[in-house]
Amino acid sequence: MSDDEHNMRPLLFEPNVFRDDRGFFFESFNQGQFEAVTNESVRFVQDNHSRSSKGVLRGLHYQLPPAAQGKLVRVSRGAVFDVAVDIRRSSDNFGEWVGYELSAGNFRQLWIPPGFAHGFLALTDDADVLYKTTDYYAPELDRSLRWDDPDIGISWPLDDMTPIVSPKDQAAPSLSDAEVFE
Repeated sequence: MSDDEHNMRPLLFEPNVFRDDRGFFFESFNQGQFEAVTNESVRFVQDNHSRSSKGVLRGLHYQLPPAAQGKLVRVSRGAVFDVAVDIRRSSDNFGEWVGYELSAGNFRQLWIPPGFAHGFLALTDDADVLYKTTDYYAPELDRSLRWDDPDIGISWPLDDMTPIVSPKDQAAPSLSDAEVFE
């Protein structure tokens, strides 16, 4: 693994938002600025959009090489708690996670490089999550980790609610049993 790959990490973007009595305007993506901040040359090939109701927990999802995906995630309606987990065995941060609230109101975006699993919890009645990916969906390389793996220890803001999790995500393996990046 190169030094650049070893130093990859999720990055939180907080764009400049111009507001007035008509509403707001902001650049949701600018290739030059993105590359300057991440120090990576990235090509996005697919945009995805999901809608979730409050309490839906999606993830933790990732794709293995050769179709590993980087994701640039934002929320256009509602709010989510968005999480990235380092699943690169050779990383000093293997198994560590970061989480941020992304919302239509705060305009934040989270860059999740390849080598990280991704998931989110919908915090509002309707949450629309949009994300760009650096590779196409490849079902044969699609993998998941358990959202509640105690070895990862994500502090989901559940506030005594039981999350709504798909059967696929409920059956996902723990980090110790999962296929991950070397």
